Amino acid sequence: MSIRLYDTKAQSLRDFVPLHEGRVGMYVCGPTVQSSPHIGHLRSALVYDLLRRWFAHRGYDVTFVRNVTDIDDKILDAVTGEEWWALAYRVELEFTAGYAALGIMPPTYEPRATASVMQMQELIAALVERGHAYPAADDSGDVYFDTSSWPTYGELTRQSRDRMEPAADADPRGKRDPRDFALWKGRKADEPESAAWPSPWGDGRPGWHIECSAMSRRYLGDEFDLHGGGLDLRFPHHENELAQSTAAGLGFARYWVHNGLVNVGGQKMSKSLGNSVYAAELLSLASPLAVRYFLGAAHYRSTLDYTPTSLAEAEAAVDRIRTFLARVERRLAGTRFAGQGAPVVPEAFGDAMDDDLGVPQALAVLHETVRAGNQALDAEDLPAAADAHGQVIAMAGVLGIDPRDDHWRSDDAGPASSALAALVARLLDDRRAAREAKDWSAADRIRAELTAAGISIEDTSTGTHWSLES
Repeated sequence: MSIRLYDTKAQSLRDFVPLHEGRVGMYVCGPTVQSSPHIGHLRSALVYDLLRRWFAHRGYDVTFVRNVTDIDDKILDAVTGEEWWALAYRVELEFTAGYAALGIMPPTYEPRATASVMQMQELIAALVERGHAYPAADDSGDVYFDTSSWPTYGELTRQSRDRMEPAADADPRGKRDPRDFALWKGRKADEPESAAWPSPWGDGRPGWHIECSAMSRRYLGDEFDLHGGGLDLRFPHHENELAQSTAAGLGFARYWVHNGLVNVGGQKMSKSLGNSVYAAELLSLASPLAVRYFLGAAHYRSTLDYTPTSLAEAEAAVDRIRTFLARVERRLAGTRFAGQGAPVVPEAFGDAMDDDLGVPQALAVLHETVRAGNQALDAEDLPAAADAHGQVIAMAGVLGIDPRDDHWRSDDAGPASSALAALVARLLDDRRAAREAKDWSAADRIRAELTAAGISIEDTSTGTHWSLES
């Protein structure tokens, strides 16, 4: 089965056929770095990390580009007491730290908008020459895309131009039509000189939309496979990208993929409601592995709802995987079945991932394999346990949630985890001493105390092992 993806432009599932055999070029809109990352930013980045990993698993050589918008109205408006570029860089580091904490792979290229201004000007000049853009008549230095010149404007979101709201991205006085959008913004008197570049139309800076068209072209070529981003970027950002790029004669993106947004307690997350959940807060409430599991568990096109119990449920799911892997590896150690299970994903897992990145269905296969592996261990069916072990490792690895991975080892190394481990070890020592003395009531009491605290224990030939109950 080939990979199928929901193409926003076609509004249907399409078989993925790459532009170049065996290769995938992906461009994903990264952050505008004016304020700290929130849960929505992390969810979006994780979606495309999962898609990238699945492409790689299916044998594709992936070039993954995620930009940083480090010059924009929002950044200039957010500055208080520091240079705009200092704010942008400081916030960019917060995003990078959040991505890294969740095991999101670094992009192949991560261009900043400020490093591609020349390429943006070249694209604007081409649009002016083709009759699809014009300098403002008021000598402001602004340059606008002429939406009336491009008959298919609105095709991505299936909108009629006549019903569109005015583009609120620049002073409308220089526009021929309120729906035209800014490609270049002439410098205003109250803006810092450092936020302007010389151009044929006067000193200024690029509009938001032209940035991604120029950067995707620079790193992936005139035409590439897939453009991704959050659902909120479809209009006007991606609609405008598509119009200006194709009007300039570029093939641009062959597939458009958009991830759903995040609700908090059933409500849309927004600054006005004061319910934003920021990355730093989220990562302080649970292990990064559990956060990754939670953010990736829902289908990427669905709305993800964050509630106070979300992370606890994710921790329990991750612990089921971790406990099984530890249990099976202990049991198989020293037997001829150790390391024998082939690390391959089950067919049902592959089918789910091929079908529009069906992570919820794929996770169901993973947890069913964990259940079957535990049953095999209970029945001393070591060949079946070894097979389950290999499959769980393969599935967890593809999803980036293998708890044995070095990236996650620090999850269990905090002061609270160390203190818990020490206390449980002391109780297990007391229980062992009680059993050796044949004081069965004391041994049973200690086991009951551990069970009441949510800790399960397993007596094996290699000793007693404990884990947090799911």
